[in-house]
This record gives sequence, structure tokens and C-alpha cells, in this order.
Amino acid sequence: MDIQQLLTLKVKEAASHLFNVELPLVEFQATRKEFEGDITLVVFSMLKVIKGNPVQIGTDIGTYLQEKVTEVTCFNVVKGFLNIVIAESYYLDFFNTNKTNVTYGFVTPKGADGVMVEYSSPNTNKPLHLGHVRNNLLGYSVAEILAASGKNVYKTQIINDRGIHICKSMLAWKKFGEGQTPTSTGLKGDKLVGNYYVKFDQEYKKEIQSLIADGVEVEEAKKQAPLLIETQEMLRKWEAGDKEVIALWRMMNEWVYAGFEETYAKLGVSFDKNYYESDTYTLGKDVVEDGLVKGVFYKKEDGSVWIDLSDEGLDEKLVLRSDGTSVYITQDIGTAIQRAKDFSVKGMVYTVGNEQDYHFKVLFLILKKLGFSWAKDLFHLSYGMVDLPSGKMKSREGTVVDADDLVDEMKNTAEIISKELGKLEGYSDAQKQEVYKTIGLGALKYYILKVDPKKRILFDPKASIDFQGNTGPFIQYTYARIQAIVRKASHNQSTDISAIKLHEKEKELLKQIQQYPEIIQQAAKQYSPALVANYTYDLVKAYNSFFQNVPIFGAETETLILFRAQLSQWVGTIIASGFKLLGIHVPERM
Repeated sequence: MDIQQLLTLKVKEAASHLFNVELPLVEFQATRKEFEGDITLVVFSMLKVIKGNPVQIGTDIGTYLQEKVTEVTCFNVVKGFLNIVIAESYYLDFFNTNKTNVTYGFVTPKGADGVMVEYSSPNTNKPLHLGHVRNNLLGYSVAEILAASGKNVYKTQIINDRGIHICKSMLAWKKFGEGQTPTSTGLKGDKLVGNYYVKFDQEYKKEIQSLIADGVEVEEAKKQAPLLIETQEMLRKWEAGDKEVIALWRMMNEWVYAGFEETYAKLGVSFDKNYYESDTYTLGKDVVEDGLVKGVFYKKEDGSVWIDLSDEGLDEKLVLRSDGTSVYITQDIGTAIQRAKDFSVKGMVYTVGNEQDYHFKVLFLILKKLGFSWAKDLFHLSYGMVDLPSGKMKSREGTVVDADDLVDEMKNTAEIISKELGKLEGYSDAQKQEVYKTIGLGALKYYILKVDPKKRILFDPKASIDFQGNTGPFIQYTYARIQAIVRKASHNQSTDISAIKLHEKEKELLKQIQQYPEIIQQAAKQYSPALVANYTYDLVKAYNSFFQNVPIFGAETETLILFRAQLSQWVGTIIASGFKLLGIHVPERM
């Protein structure tokens, strides 16, 4: 039990004993620097339950705590805030008990039920781009945080491998590709296929302009363009199982899958199971029929099936067309149900951009109305777009920032800056290249994950690779510095530190470390890697303040040297642990 949990119990006990009331909530906050104390009880929040003067209430509770809790040495009251001083022996016991625990803050899952996290979900007509990077980093990190918080986690993606957009790339390759393959061109398969998606758009626009020149109205020209008509026919053949079209589809999709796997490996993300839209697009139809019987859905005169969500502040939503074909919401209903059958999950997290907010409100409501108990634990991890100084990206015009190119650019930028700073003198070329990759990818991931998922990001590659401030490289450099201290220090673990007088900077570090388990739980509840990222930065700031103000190897006694080296080592362990939850590696030397 940590100090806040202990104090919560004792404050409730004090309220019952002193005021004969039951406190529903006990609120703590960090003590302000200008006051003495290690943790502060907010008395103001109790005044709805405990009537009286907040200073007197705080004094009474403080006196009770000092008498009943051995860890409380003294207190002071400032207006409606009770500042509590905790005994140094508590922090030293905490240090001795946990310093060698590399999984400190992590909770072992209990039971079989888990949560599924979906992320990436790309289309097979183009390579992954900067928007996919944020999606993948968010989804993977949230999955890692949920696992650390005590959940069984299953990571999935649904690959959008069918539809008109896929046929556009296929038709363009068939008409203009001249048999090109990834092997013959030296291009990754997803890039080659993406080039033909761009090629389709270029040729399609030419046909539209030609029709307009012949006097056809703009909207009609878009519909009459021969390329579009051919693409629609190709889609019909695919749905009919035409052997030639299916063979082309499979060949080009395999190129793309191989390309995706390379990119995922570069980003350091993985999946437990892939779902494919070509397998799932018919799912959900039987559920709609069942929902009609239950009265969840209703049928219009033309045979189409709808659901009325106006009582929930939404509107009517189509779930089955009059010709019996499904819409996206239908297959998403079916896919969710299939996943619940495939895995023992109580909830699902969908990592999808905020332009789909409405879609997921509708999906979750429908699943609840259909009576699925796990529907109450569905969550849309809605995130903002990633912008660049050059403006918005457009896939079909070829103006996207390719994910592979971005990763390479980050590595190259890390190399340039590291050379300017002279950070890696004495390293072999192979060692340098590995560190450049670690720094570059760490900078990218941290820059994206430190921002609240809901916020839009303006991504500046060079600003992200800064060895000062709230950046990945700054934190990685601090970790590497700590490892140098650990290598230099004695590894005698048996010295008695019970008589040490803690420096205020040491105490601040221990207080910061003690927050880590709660940060993991909060990040899991809020689905926010930003909480872990910014906690890690705050820990590094506290460590650097300690490092600058407290001598380690110049300490007065061997016991102090050992304690400070071990404290440094534990900080390094927490940095590595926090960064692992973000999918970021830390270099041993830098």
C-alpha cells in the first residue's frame, strides 16, 4: 500500500471518528514548493460533507493523522489545504523494497477476459503514411499500457483489401504497368501499388478534362470517364469471383502485405491477429435479420433496413440497402461480434481518426441495443490529424509523407545533429548507425505520443530531435548518462542505508517514482500514452536537478555513494520501463 492509499483510509477513519460522517472521496495533490510537506490533503472538497471552518477541520485531521499514522511526522494547514510531512524512514523502506523490481508499477492480469485493441487498419492501394504512423504508435502504446495495468490484451488490425479504391490501383497497373513487379523495380510492394493509385488519379483527371472540353458537365464527366466505368466493372467481377480479377487482386495485395510488414518492423509494432475486409464484408447481415425480429431495426417500403437513434440525439441510420447489400456499419457490427467469439474479450478499443466519431457512436449504440454485454466497454480512441508545415496530405495526388521515408529522415536528422554535437566520439560506424536509428525513431514516437491523442499535431522532424527540452533524445541522453554512472559504481548491494539523511532532491525523486504505478493506471483508464510520456519527462527533470545539486561519487561516505548510484539506477529502470510502454528503445551509451 502506498502512502496515498494509507492516508486515504486514515482520513476517512478520521472523518468518521471526529465528525461522524462518511467521506465518499478524499482528494490529494502535490504540496506546493513554498510550503513544507510531501503530500497535501484538499480540505475544501470535504466541506459538502463536513461543515465548519476548513482550517480547523484540517488541523483536527492533521492531529489525528500524526497520532495514528507512524509515517506522518508533522503537518501544517494553509487555508483549506493540509500539508503532510512524511517520515524519511518511509521513503528509505520504499526504496529498499522496490529498487530491484524491474516490473515496478506493472500489474499481473487476473482472469481470462481481456481487451482488444485495433489499430493501423490500412488500405491495400497505398503505403502507410504519417497519419498511419500516429495511429500505429497510439494503438500499440495503448495496448502496452493496458497490459501493464493488468489487462489481457489482444492487438489486431483490419486490412481494407477490397472495394473501388483497391480496383483503381489494379486497373492502373493492368493498363500502364507493363508487368512491373517489386523485384523488377526494386520498390517495396506497397509503394509500387501506391504509384498506380496516383497514376489512376492522373489519367482519370485527364479523361474528365477531355469530356468537359467536349461540352459534358463536370459532375457528369466524373461519372462518364472510361477509367471509372472500367473500375466499377472490375469491382463487379471481383464480387462475382472472376478468376482473372481475383488472381490480380491476390498478387498485388501480397506485394502490399510484404511492404506493410517491413514498415511495421521499422516502427516496432506488431499484431496478434489480422482481419481482412474481404472476409468480413458479408458479416452482420444475419445480425440485422435477428435485430428485425427483436424490433431493434425496422424495414422501409423499399426493403432497406434502418435503425432510429433519434432518442439518443442521433438520427436514422441505414444498416442494409434495399438490394440486400451491407454498408460499412453492418460489417463493423458483424466484425465486432466475430472478434468477441474469437477472443475472450470484455471490451474493444478502436484507434481511428476523429473524422469517424459519429460512426463509432452509432456502432456502439447498435451493439448495446442488440444486447451484447461487452458493448458497454467499447471505446473509440479518437485522435487528431498530423499536419506538416507544408500542409495537408492527399494520397491520390501523391502528396503524402511516406512512413518509411519519414523513419529514414528521422534517422538521418539524428545523425546530422549528433555529429554537430559530437555525442558519439569513439563509436564504431555500426554502433553509430544503431544509435542514430534509436534516437531518430525515439524522437518521432515521443513527439507524437507526448501530445493528448485528441489534439491535432503539427509535426516538425527537426524540432523533435533536440537534446534539450521535452523530447525523446533529451530523455534518452539522461538514461545513457545514468548507465555510465551505474557502470562506474560499486555493485555492493548489502550496505545499510537506514541511517541516511535524505537530501530534498533525493526525496523528490523517490516521491516521483512512487507515482509511477498510478500513472500507468490513469493512462490505461484514459487511453492516453501522453500521461506516461510527460511523467517520464518530469522524472528526468527531477533527476537532472538531483544530478546537478547532489554529488554522487563526491559524497561524504561510501554508503551515500552506493545509495545515490542505486537511486540513479532505479530512475534509469523507470525511464526504460516508461519508454517501453511508448514503444521506444533507450541506448546504453550515447
